[in-house]
Amino acid sequence: MRIDLHCHSTASDGTDTPAGLMRAAAGAGLDVVALTDHDTTRGYAEALAALPEGLTLVTGAELSCRIDGVSLHLLAYLFDPEEPALLAERELVRDDRVPRAHAMIAKLNALGVPVTWEQVERIAAGGTVGRPHIASALVELGVVPTVNDAFTPEWLADGGRAHVDKHETDPLEAIRLVKSAGGVTVLAHPAAVKRGHMVPTDAIAAMAAAGLDGLEADHTEHDQDTRTRLRGLAEDLDLLVTGSSDYHGTRKTVALGENTTDPEVYGEIIRRATGAFPVPGTGGA
Repeated sequence: MRIDLHCHSTASDGTDTPAGLMRAAAGAGLDVVALTDHDTTRGYAEALAALPEGLTLVTGAELSCRIDGVSLHLLAYLFDPEEPALLAERELVRDDRVPRAHAMIAKLNALGVPVTWEQVERIAAGGTVGRPHIASALVELGVVPTVNDAFTPEWLADGGRAHVDKHETDPLEAIRLVKSAGGVTVLAHPAAVKRGHMVPTDAIAAMAAAGLDGLEADHTEHDQDTRTRLRGLAEDLDLLVTGSSDYHGTRKTVALGENTTDPEVYGEIIRRATGAFPVPGTGGA
């Protein structure tokens, strides 16, 4: 059983439509896939309508959070997407992305980079605007060779020359909101050093005490030593361990199913969830 619990579509910063992502997941031999777009579930209906037979869909979202000055992402699974408090917080985060993008574009223009809002909006194609869309614009303009090369202190990394903060939820509050909506929480890529930061161990311990369910240890940005360390930390804090691709389509080089989650861990996530349930495909359009 092959389970990938972290994937993005054009509803946020992926390049596959939600329907296309479902077809790609089936083609990659996955049995279970989670749609975890940034701070939104609006791709879920399209994904569900196109769900192929033999593939199970887990609804989710990747929530933007910040603790002690460090940005982090919290994967939320199988929550009630219409629960009012969590929905309001997700909308607040999403609504702040547009003025933030305009401010980052202004900084880039001041640095001599001729990126425009119209270019970024075209690249986002109706999805929730984020740094990867601005990074793609820098690639189009020949400023950097790849999207990953835009996430450096020179450009868009946290604290970088063109970086602008956005509204981000306190993760302890985010965990409370997801739990209240019947969901399960996993800290995404907690040691992704390429992004310019690592989530401190004491912050992870505080999240565990607040009800965090798991750590995403198996991730493309974690080397083997890091994965081993995170598994040890998860054991110490009584947390589940997941693995996922963090697939973004052609925006990144990682493949669907590059990392997967153990079926027993997936079963425990389902057991803990009360807000929603995985949906098995019966053959979509």
